[in-house]
Amino acid sequence: MANEERINHHIETFSQFTATPNEGMTRYSYSPEDVKTRTYIKEKMEEYGLTVREDGLGTIYGKLEGTLENAPSVLVGSHFDSVPHGGNFDGTAGVIAGLEVAALFQERKIQPTYPLEVIAMVEEEGSRFGGGLMGSRGINGLIDEEDFHLIRDKDGISVVEAMQEAGLDSTLPKHRNAKTMKAFLELHIEQGPILEEENISIGVVDAIVGLTQLEVTVEGKAGHAGTTPMDRRSDALITAATIVTELPKIVQDEKNGTVITTGQFHVYPNGANVIPDKVTFTIDLRSGEEASIQRVMEKVEALIASHQKGGMKTSVEQQLYIQPKELSQEVRSSLKESTEKLGISHIPMQSGAGHDAMVFSDFTKAGLIFIPSKDGLSHCPEEWSDIEHLAQGVDVLFETAKKLTEAE
Repeated sequence: MANEERINHHIETFSQFTATPNEGMTRYSYSPEDVKTRTYIKEKMEEYGLTVREDGLGTIYGKLEGTLENAPSVLVGSHFDSVPHGGNFDGTAGVIAGLEVAALFQERKIQPTYPLEVIAMVEEEGSRFGGGLMGSRGINGLIDEEDFHLIRDKDGISVVEAMQEAGLDSTLPKHRNAKTMKAFLELHIEQGPILEEENISIGVVDAIVGLTQLEVTVEGKAGHAGTTPMDRRSDALITAATIVTELPKIVQDEKNGTVITTGQFHVYPNGANVIPDKVTFTIDLRSGEEASIQRVMEKVEALIASHQKGGMKTSVEQQLYIQPKELSQEVRSSLKESTEKLGISHIPMQSGAGHDAMVFSDFTKAGLIFIPSKDGLSHCPEEWSDIEHLAQGVDVLFETAKKLTEAE
């Protein structure tokens, strides 16, 4: 049913909106590349007969009204920001899937009972403002107004300032009443090798791992690299590096896919002949078991605190915490029924990556499907998924969205 040529055109167009041409996808929230992408998304939403609006975080909605007055909407979509030098499918595939579902509703002249809304969210990756899942957290009331005004990027630019530069209105409502949402559907690339290795087209996600993201600050004392004796130094970088090298040992006895990662590392003043006086770095911790996350968190905090000696100061700030989530049994059953009706191969899966669906799952019925990733690669320029698989995923979402928007 889905139009592969149209889907491929969307992929190719989105791929042009990057700050690093020929070096992967780099599209930060509220950047010039973001503005170009959102302009394209809004144009396509209008072309497919949707009424377009943006909220106070810049998330885009395209709505097809239903015949039932004041009825909650079925939301279909994902995010359109990226990691630095990432790929053309992470998040983007889910937004394009939403657009294609809307196009199919239009072509078939389907007037839903419950409204259909295509949604394109910001800052899921957290690449600019840290923490991640900002668009979905804002929608579901998990970012209060005071905290919103405190969020800044590494250059000290606030979300308000960045939005203003992008021509967006941060004073618009952000929080959406859960009663206005009937369900949330998301398509995403797997970002792993299982579907491709087993030659399966669709993964129906049962649950998503819990995750926490921390920012660690280590402060020492700057000094001249040549004139300060080794036994008189309070080198923030040496201390930070020692902490990082000890982190993998903390999770080695944990089960349920527990993993820990240091992804960002900033050294100040970052001079070749200056002893570093400050280092900040991130810790990303994930597990399918809540108890495991709590155990590792305690050990990480104890490890960091143990390095407050020899003139060193350490601190930890939790930027994000989300418990492991089981997705809606009702929506999962509907997604499986759609794959079987269409004759598309599928398996149940767990998600080792966080997704917007995990935030929505606390407020509405949420469902998530995966399509295969070539060689299991993601968050890199080599990230790739076949258009045929993406079209099959759209077909599954279309059938499911059609069912959910019909009268009950």
